[in-house]
Amino acid sequence: MAVHEHPHRSPGFHLSFRRNRTGSQIAVSARTGAHAVGAYALASLRLLTGFVFLWAFLDKTFGFGYATASGKGWIDGGSPTKGFLGSVAAGPMQSTFHSWAGDAWADWLFMLGLLGIGVAVMTGVALHLAAVAGTAMMALMWIAEWPPARHLSDGAPSMSTNPFADYHVIYAAALIAVAAAGAGATWGLGRPWALLPIVRDHTWLR
Repeated sequence: MAVHEHPHRSPGFHLSFRRNRTGSQIAVSARTGAHAVGAYALASLRLLTGFVFLWAFLDKTFGFGYATASGKGWIDGGSPTKGFLGSVAAGPMQSTFHSWAGDAWADWLFMLGLLGIGVAVMTGVALHLAAVAGTAMMALMWIAEWPPARHLSDGAPSMSTNPFADYHVIYAAALIAVAAAGAGATWGLGRPWALLPIVRDHTWLR
């Protein structure tokens, strides 16, 4: 009788093993799926954020009629910084921004920054540099708009809706997030970029 009982025990043992293995596979599959969804979400955030910068460059250069009126683009002789910096009406750097408005160096630095950040973020390369440059640009623009002010220098309402967290802060946080997560590897050129010898030797170029 004992000899006949062992075959009955063996299938039960294997059945239990298969169940454990299936549960483990499901857990691994769930983690893999969640990781893939996260990667796609970060890649989408990267592309959208990069397009914000790239579109700003294109619109200010060619005057597509959105933020920059047709015929007022950079190629038409317009200044990308004069209108914005010249209209600063609050904050500790108001006079400084007024003195910078329309200067050639300010126009070139601003436009090259928009183009470089936009291209880098959309292609998924040099995200660390783009995050640093973009955060610096957003910080300056935040100071120019100065959300903490409830009134402008002439006493008019500033129309600020939040004393800190405006869209400049959100863009800066998005740039930092996609750089920290290495989001250029999904839907981007992050992997081949990271394999370049100069990038391997200088990780801050990633």
